[in-house]
Amino acid sequence: MFEQLTQLVQQYGGDAVVNNSAVPNEHNEAVIGETSNSIFEGLKKIVSEGGTDQIAGLFNGSSAIDSSNPVVQQIQQQLSGNLGQKFGLSSADSNGVASNLIPQILGSLVNKAKDPNDSSFQISDIINSISGNSGQASGIMDTISKYGMQFGLDQNNDGKVDVADVLVVTKSKGGIAGFIGKLFGSK
Repeated sequence: MFEQLTQLVQQYGGDAVVNNSAVPNEHNEAVIGETSNSIFEGLKKIVSEGGTDQIAGLFNGSSAIDSSNPVVQQIQQQLSGNLGQKFGLSSADSNGVASNLIPQILGSLVNKAKDPNDSSFQISDIINSISGNSGQASGIMDTISKYGMQFGLDQNNDGKVDVADVLVVTKSKGGIAGFIGKLFGSK
């Protein structure tokens, strides 16, 4: 997942890093690498500190992916501090880079994970990568399932969203892509 994340950062890094006079050109590649690392490590830290609801909120669309989101704020602060410390950027410049990049990248990451026609990011791969252990991964998936109940995804009315619901959908409502699309609000 880290390689795909780095590609995403490179995609959005043009204006915030490469075309930014505050970032010396010799540091462009390293700043992009630091951004990828900060996002990945920031997501892992949030999960390790019990922020499964926050991560699930990103992927199910219950929280905006902007500067008001606690996940975005935490990763922006981490990246900003790292850019200042490692590359000597001023506080204003490092905050500017972080606030420009993090919401865009996280928004794109979530949109790609939710898009059944885009296989570059899979929600299960992302969760497994950032959780580090199956207990936390299942906790995040349980939270997503809880929200799935609220969105009417319990297809067989057994009181939980699970593989059996996926099987009902795969047979009748557009396959697994239809179920995932319904779970994450895409059409």
